Amino acid sequence: MKGRSLLTLKDYTKEEILSLLELAKHLKAKKRGAEYPAHLKGKLLEGKNIVLIFDKSSTRTRCSFEVAAFDEGANVTFLTNSQMGKKESIEDTARVLGRLYDGIEYRGFEMGIAEQLARFSGVPVWNGLTDDDHPTQVLADVMTATEHTGKKADELSIAYVGDGRNNVSNALLIGSARLGYRYHIAAPPALFPSDDLLDWARGEGSDLLVTSDAEEAVKGVDVIYTDVWFSMGEEEKAGERIALLKEYQVNGALLAASGNEKVLFEHCLPAFHDRKTRVMADIFLRFGLSEMEVTDEVFRGAHSVVFDQAENRMHTIKAVMVATLTGIL
Repeated sequence: MKGRSLLTLKDYTKEEILSLLELAKHLKAKKRGAEYPAHLKGKLLEGKNIVLIFDKSSTRTRCSFEVAAFDEGANVTFLTNSQMGKKESIEDTARVLGRLYDGIEYRGFEMGIAEQLARFSGVPVWNGLTDDDHPTQVLADVMTATEHTGKKADELSIAYVGDGRNNVSNALLIGSARLGYRYHIAAPPALFPSDDLLDWARGEGSDLLVTSDAEEAVKGVDVIYTDVWFSMGEEEKAGERIALLKEYQVNGALLAASGNEKVLFEHCLPAFHDRKTRVMADIFLRFGLSEMEVTDEVFRGAHSVVFDQAENRMHTIKAVMVATLTGIL
């Protein structure tokens, strides 16, 4: 995988993705001081220089890339408010950064920007989130689910409840086509994934259910997943989204509807599960809601593995960087 970018899991085979997850497992053991393969000893990214470009705010993605890089000896530059796309074209920026850095992470709006960075920089580019995809998130989601269920990736069943056309749902859909897990989406029809993406996934053999019935979607699954009802830059749509999605809240009743006493709850975070943020304080004043996509009871309860997911962002991102910057895989 040396020299390859990770813009979308569409570009990787099942075997390649599984090898990334296996590498992440070993790097996690290394981080924790447990037994791990001898060929992973030492600072695997020593002497490498990595730049992180953030056009959107971030907590987990930035911290995961930075800690992962530092753990393995790389140097990191955090770049925001650059001249890219303003006084300097994306192509020119990419050509400059490719002379200075061994790898580039991009988190922003348009996938086309990440694609141009990859095309013109000559170094691996990693998609840290764009409007339509979030591939590194899915690696952590699947790693967490396999750890807690003991199942292989292609034995899992995951139900996503909420905004079915957002970047996390899209990425999980792509992941299902590549890894073979069963994927259910429960959303109002107005928020179903695009027909083009659904057709692609079905053409790739995805075991897929798309429904407006949340209870139907969660029946028998291993994982119930949700995300915020409005994404970054969509705050003005809060009222519209609440009206569309208020029946799609993940609560105790929906967990029970799965019929699986060990069903897991996953969320990519941040989550609007209480009133302890400025956003939710405003939502409470405007709409009278103290919780949105998930209840506080579920978020903090025994089924929730959200903080394991957050940690696994770092381990899986580390695997991606090690695999694409070295010859280990």
